[in-house]
Amino acid sequence: MSAVTNAPTVPTFEQHGLKKHSDGDWANKVPVQTRSARPKSTDVADFAAVTGREVEWRYSPVAKLTDLTAGDLDGSRYDYTATSVDGVSAAWVSRDDARIGSAGIPEERASANAWTSFEQALVISVTGEESKTFTLNRGALGSGPRAAHTVIEAAPFSRALVVLQNTGEARLAENVEIVVGEGAQLSVVTVQEWADDAIHTATHFSRVGRDAKLKHIVVSLGGSIVRVNPTTLLAEQGADVEAFGLYFSDAGQHLEQQVYVNHDAPNTRSRVTYKGALQGQGARSVWIGDVLIGNKATGTDSYEQNRNLVLTDGTRADSVPNLEIETGDIAGAGHASATGRFDDEQLFYLMSRGITEDEARRLVVRGFLTEIVQQIGDAELETRLQESLETELVGTVLAS
Repeated sequence: MSAVTNAPTVPTFEQHGLKKHSDGDWANKVPVQTRSARPKSTDVADFAAVTGREVEWRYSPVAKLTDLTAGDLDGSRYDYTATSVDGVSAAWVSRDDARIGSAGIPEERASANAWTSFEQALVISVTGEESKTFTLNRGALGSGPRAAHTVIEAAPFSRALVVLQNTGEARLAENVEIVVGEGAQLSVVTVQEWADDAIHTATHFSRVGRDAKLKHIVVSLGGSIVRVNPTTLLAEQGADVEAFGLYFSDAGQHLEQQVYVNHDAPNTRSRVTYKGALQGQGARSVWIGDVLIGNKATGTDSYEQNRNLVLTDGTRADSVPNLEIETGDIAGAGHASATGRFDDEQLFYLMSRGITEDEARRLVVRGFLTEIVQQIGDAELETRLQESLETELVGTVLAS
């Protein structure tokens, strides 16, 4: 006897006049409609080969990233140096450590390839309620394709600034997990001052707990292709994130950042501010800002913005803000994007006081980018980055 069910009959494709796709089932060809619905996996085999048509890769020079997205990666330990600070420790742990995967898992192939390939993760543990600064320096990764995994864990009510400083040669795909415990206040600054031919793709996963605050700052100056994508989950009530970015793209340089903030709890707050300057033929920047306010995230206060300053002809800045809201009970939400040349009124003001036009233009650039540098909170690093920006501007013929 056949079983009888009350399940409704599922309409067929033909009932709606739809046909199967020539490459398979039509239903499987419908693209993901929301940011939160993207497939996730720690296994690179679960992701198709990158073609550049995918939403997460459409602005990237994927042909130059094949060894990181599809090739074998060296996942062994690497050499690093770090400051000695009370309340902060760094140690290698095995892949089965419970902290790995606690902040998020990959949504794209380069991140998954790095996750599949790493042998041990470097865990940076932060404890203690006093403020402190910890700096991790990586400068000897070499030119071979490599994977890395880092976990930064801030214990409840702890306070710290963690700086990840990157220099030298690299072909690196990596994941960085950031877990901010209840009431903790953590700042994470990642500085990319790679060698001119370096390639770096990174995904940062952050989980912010109850009444905790994360300040996340991305500074990208060096390297040939640098793609740093921060994802933040505001997981518990009162969680707060301030995400800042600073980039300066020179001729032939590709600097990309895809920012995602997921408000998943009541009374959470986010502020996203990324600023960049571009100079030289073929200089390219990409900024994509996704904010999701979930149906549980009542009382959310969110705003994101991206500003780009074009210094010469021959550059390109892509800027795409996106906002999804699933509840109407919020404090506020908005986004903004602008790309342009100099403010004529600012130039006129400076030149009317005896400053030459070239120097006036450089002063405008310094002022435009300094806002982000000043958010770091470490005087020594801020001074060094200001000097790096000055070096970028030396000899530049700025467009009017």
